[in-house]
Amino acid sequence: MASRSRNALSFTLPSRTRPLAALLALALAAPLAGCGAPRTKIDAENGMDARLRHPIALMNQRHTLDVFPSSGRERLDLRSQEQVMAFARRYSEIGSGPISITVPQSGPGAEAGVRAIEPIRRELAKSGAIAPVMVSHYPVENPSLAAPVRLAFEGLKAKVVHKCGDWPEDLASASSTDGWQNRSYWNFGCASQNMIATQVADPRDLAEPRGETPADPSMRMRAIGNVRKGADPATNWSTKNSSIGSVGG
Repeated sequence: MASRSRNALSFTLPSRTRPLAALLALALAAPLAGCGAPRTKIDAENGMDARLRHPIALMNQRHTLDVFPSSGRERLDLRSQEQVMAFARRYSEIGSGPISITVPQSGPGAEAGVRAIEPIRRELAKSGAIAPVMVSHYPVENPSLAAPVRLAFEGLKAKVVHKCGDWPEDLASASSTDGWQNRSYWNFGCASQNMIATQVADPRDLAEPRGETPADPSMRMRAIGNVRKGADPATNWSTKNSSIGSVGG
């Protein structure tokens, strides 16, 4: 009887177990099948980037200020002075064209508004807003309400190109499969973009960076001197921590 090598041993599964083995092989291979499948790229092209969906634009718009003058004849009160000075500085930064001063045409605030024209002119000139000033009147519909003196000028303003709060699609998408793409809803990011546009100090910073300021000569010479000495040119910051138990005696 010829002997068989141990490596040459083989056996055949019974015919009843073959379908079960095939199903087991398919179950083990299913998780691996997704590794080579193409995946959808999620980026700005399909509307995921809120900066492209809700862009911030630089526009020439009207900047306004309502001043409620006091009963003084020669000068504005301190609060109104500060407001007019800030308004003038803003005009110097981003404004152009004339500054308009509109006073109430009738009612209790009409007389105080007329008296406030010259003090407002002086505060504007003192704060560096050198521009033509146009004075006009506006009608007062309700005399019982306080009627302010309105200042305005045209200047740059950062603003989202459309209003927030638009919901063109159903978030649940129960009636269709439109919400199955794992995309953010349309209004997502609009409030953040609007907040950035409102809080930016100079709208031009959103378009391009500011120019570099000159280098500090003393810091430069200190660093060069340390390099010549072979010392570390970096600044050493020393901190001294005190025991919290010794605070307060």
